[in-house]
Amino acid sequence: MRTLATAIAVLALTLTACGGQGTDSDSSSSGPYNDADVAFATDMIPHHAQALAMVDTTWTQELDPEVAKLRDDILDAQQPEVETMAGWLEGWGKPVPETGLGHDMGDMSDHSMNMPGMMSDEEMASLKKAHGAAFQRMWLEMMRDHHQGAVTMAEDEIDKGKFPKAVALAQSIVKGQTAEIQRIEQLLES
Repeated sequence: MRTLATAIAVLALTLTACGGQGTDSDSSSSGPYNDADVAFATDMIPHHAQALAMVDTTWTQELDPEVAKLRDDILDAQQPEVETMAGWLEGWGKPVPETGLGHDMGDMSDHSMNMPGMMSDEEMASLKKAHGAAFQRMWLEMMRDHHQGAVTMAEDEIDKGKFPKAVALAQSIVKGQTAEIQRIEQLLES
């Protein structure tokens, strides 16, 4: 049931990112921006897309309640952020990257795979094959590493960005994902 809800949400997100108009007022791209803002949005969209693909691997797995809550929090945060960033890129007349949402992430560009925290095709395949406690541990470790990469990317935007909404989103990503990294560390220790 949750997979169907995710598929519907991803479809709506993909349609929005492919030329629809964002409904979130934060997606407004009016105001000064620079190359760092464009790079941040362009890179963070596929980065978040891979996190959402990792979320998708959990729907057929039995998870501890705390891990399921973390998964839900990641989904709730990152889907709207992708939509917001896609709206900025559209408003700036820049291409919106293909996310691979709803598809195998194997078609991600080499550029995307060089971003901090991105999982390789082999790592994603291993995750999809895992089950039970081994899956949950692998998922947590991969998500921790993925979040650490997102924090690095967001800190770069904070340092170099000009568009206030992008800088604010980057600050939110640092705060939110740093807290989630701490939750993941606690879950891995328990």
